[in-house]
Amino acid sequence: MAGGSHKKKPTKRSSSFKPQPSMASTSSLFTRPSPLAFVLLLLFLVAVLCLSWKSDPSFAVHASAELQSVEVVNVFPHDRKAFTQGLLYGGDDTLFESTGLYGESSVRKVSLRTGKVEALQKMDSSYFGEGLTLLGERLFQVTWLQKTGFIYDRNNLSKFENFKHHMKDGWGLATDGNILFGSDGTSTLYHIDSRTLKVLRKQIVKYKGHEVHNLNELEFVNGEVLANVWQTDCIARISVKDGGVLGWILLPNLREGLVAAGENGIDVLNGIAWDVKQKRLFVTGKLWPKIYEIKLHPMTKPLSGSIEQLCMPQPFNFWH
Repeated sequence: MAGGSHKKKPTKRSSSFKPQPSMASTSSLFTRPSPLAFVLLLLFLVAVLCLSWKSDPSFAVHASAELQSVEVVNVFPHDRKAFTQGLLYGGDDTLFESTGLYGESSVRKVSLRTGKVEALQKMDSSYFGEGLTLLGERLFQVTWLQKTGFIYDRNNLSKFENFKHHMKDGWGLATDGNILFGSDGTSTLYHIDSRTLKVLRKQIVKYKGHEVHNLNELEFVNGEVLANVWQTDCIARISVKDGGVLGWILLPNLREGLVAAGENGIDVLNGIAWDVKQKRLFVTGKLWPKIYEIKLHPMTKPLSGSIEQLCMPQPFNFWH
């Protein structure tokens, strides 16, 4: 979404049991193992290792938990001047990022390890950059308060096509490798045809029967859409089947840690990237000097408020 705590205001101001073997049979088994037993044991161990490797320690292990906290496992540098609107992992420790603010909006290729901007496509000052996603070799980007979107070549960030989307506004974008998912700052999650860019269907995102407004930056992870909720330290885990919220990822410790370290110029949490091959989950925020690689854990401490208070603010309206 376009603005943070000091952005996107109506003024548009920028900033089982088993029988046991007898002792004789047990002794015989361990003293004279057969080649077949060794082969079966080896195959079993290989299967276990493969399953372990394919598991997702940062997400799927605890995906059934409704409330999740985060553990920081790595910290990487991030351009503190980047007003992050869209973030995604492009492979080989490379990120693609869309930044906002009029006159400062861009699409960029960034080194995860160093934070260095390796390539940058600056946008016309009349556009406020928003959500970004990658499908094949094409980067799709939307803009705030306009129906205009852009498609870029991921290799050199050259802009080769404009498009018109059919959302109320352009905030977040993600993809499952087939269709696009979009948000417009309301409680609507859009399913969009990646070829025609027409809306296939809309879902109203709800938690316990109540709409979740202000959906912002999006990422598709393990069959769910993760969405930053603007002006909160919360990420909603959304079912793409019915739009219901499956759970919440709570990240106040990240922002609080930055503020405690004297980073008073930061804006809101925004930016989720998923490394599908190595199963790594990254998050950052607008004007944050760091990108965090995180793992998820079920919440063990009581909340200092309700989910409705922490993660479900009243809707904002920028379309008067």
